[in-house]
Amino acid sequence: MNSMKRGRHDSSPRRADPHLTPGKQPKTWCGPRSGDYRDWDVEDVCVFLESRSLGQCREIFRENQIKGIVLQDLTEEHLKELKISPVGLRLELLHCFRTLCQNPPSIMKVFNDPIHGHIELHPLLVCIIDTPQFQRLRYIRQLGGSYYVFPGASHNRFEHSIGVGHLAGCLVQVLHERQSELQINQRDMLCVQIAGLCHDLGHGPFSHMFDGRFMPLANPKKQFKHEAASVKMFDHLIQSNGLESKMKEYGLHLPEDLHFIKEQIAGPPVHEDVEQFNSSQNNSTWPYVGRKEEKSFLYEIVANKRNGIDVDKWDYFARDCHHLGIQNNFDYKRFLKFARVCEVGNKKHICTRDKEVGNLYDMFHTRNCLHRRAYQHKVGNLIETMITDAFLKADPHIRIEGSDGNLYTISGSVEDMEAYTKLTDNIFQQILYSNDPDLSEAKEILRKVERRELYKYVGQTHPKASCSIKPEEYDTLPADLANSIPQTSSPEVRLSSVDFIVDVIHMDYGMKEQNPINNVRFYCKSDPCKAVKITKDQVSQLLPEKFAEQIIRVYCKRMDEKSLEAAKRYFVQWCMDNDFSKPQDGDVVAPDMTPLKASWADKEEEASDSQHNARVQKSRVKLF
Repeated sequence: MNSMKRGRHDSSPRRADPHLTPGKQPKTWCGPRSGDYRDWDVEDVCVFLESRSLGQCREIFRENQIKGIVLQDLTEEHLKELKISPVGLRLELLHCFRTLCQNPPSIMKVFNDPIHGHIELHPLLVCIIDTPQFQRLRYIRQLGGSYYVFPGASHNRFEHSIGVGHLAGCLVQVLHERQSELQINQRDMLCVQIAGLCHDLGHGPFSHMFDGRFMPLANPKKQFKHEAASVKMFDHLIQSNGLESKMKEYGLHLPEDLHFIKEQIAGPPVHEDVEQFNSSQNNSTWPYVGRKEEKSFLYEIVANKRNGIDVDKWDYFARDCHHLGIQNNFDYKRFLKFARVCEVGNKKHICTRDKEVGNLYDMFHTRNCLHRRAYQHKVGNLIETMITDAFLKADPHIRIEGSDGNLYTISGSVEDMEAYTKLTDNIFQQILYSNDPDLSEAKEILRKVERRELYKYVGQTHPKASCSIKPEEYDTLPADLANSIPQTSSPEVRLSSVDFIVDVIHMDYGMKEQNPINNVRFYCKSDPCKAVKITKDQVSQLLPEKFAEQIIRVYCKRMDEKSLEAAKRYFVQWCMDNDFSKPQDGDVVAPDMTPLKASWADKEEEASDSQHNARVQKSRVKLF
């Protein structure tokens, strides 16, 4: 080892060279000047390069005035532009900068998560978590009314959001390490993690009950979506907590990176912005402004609108199954092992190995099973319907203070993020324990929920695929059901439309009638750079033929036995009139009605009965 290398590791003070002016004396590497490489000036960077035996690049970095803040964004293309020609030297520089720019453990905060174990989060993410807007998610149940059916499902949007932020970082880090040519920089990685962390900021009380049941009835013209509310809440979070300076401090470029984060949450900009963007980019069809088309794959990590395979699902599969007590058949860690980016047409998409196609069908089957067994549980949905009724009755009488002292109703609070921040599941207790006479009806409904005095389940049926019920027809269904008076006998109790609740549920693989795997691309071991499509018939003969269906459930608000018996007969007649499938208990609750429907007859059972009768008759003939 020569004396110069030994000298760099010598902690003793170096004598100043009398032939050098004080301003030209070389610096000795003693570690980062301020504890953060982003605060280095040009000379600090040069000294760092010398300390890593890369001193031959000092003059190039000095001439181009490259400071520490730039190091995290340098790519191989940038080094080529700087005329650093040896490939090995460029790779050594990039490896050196990546090692330097990785967050030191001392500034990372560790969370002990029951699903993902000990996870580390960037300090900027911690700053976002420690705000009132994010802490609000502690008081919003992840599964809404399902908690009243599954006692373990008490987890909240708070821990789910942290899990999604963590998994977003895992996936983008894997792609970054596996494919350096993608030029994923530290800004990209941080923005993807922030989007994962903040993707659910806009959820209301009882999560999907609020935007799926309450808001369409309370304010149908609003067309409220929690994704759009998440974007508004994110803006409010950043502005009210002064986090723009903190984001710049950690190397984000504003407003470009803010656009990128919000686009990952809610999709491309509104129509007018898309047109303006397209005209400014020579009629390009690329709808986003946060990142250019060569980084299109980054938009598939948090909320994948192409095929639905994203880290949001990975977390809620694992977390919900854990708390529900249901087996999770999908392992996201295996997907991470095979994920890579390939070009499909003129865009880059996240692909996986061809041998994983069966596992992805299992993933969507797991999603469907979770909906059938938990998310769309008949009692859970019924409880959410009752809570929705209570909220609708209470809506005109609740006042939530927003910005500038303005007051808002429950449904109106979505217009003001300061008021919406105060709207959580606690509104249930506010109504339940209120002495306001205007809230008495709503209060009584919630009391019934707590006492388990629920509306009665009548039955379930399916319409034919060609005759599915359209959303604009939902409001007419209770009246149509009440008009279906049983023909075989006049019921003792006459029911009206106000006695019925008709719940129309859509079950699918995440993309309505489409097979989501048709939008997934795979690569083979022999050529990992070429993306291929795998059709359903190439996988198995046992896969589903259809990927969506409607389920119609009927409930009766009357709770006495005679009314429930009459409601079931009404329901059977309604199914006959509309050519729906026979209710599962139709032969039991209305045995005199079901034989009237020829298409409901079980041909195999009829054949078996006729054969049995023939054998009995033959035996009688022989006997006599």
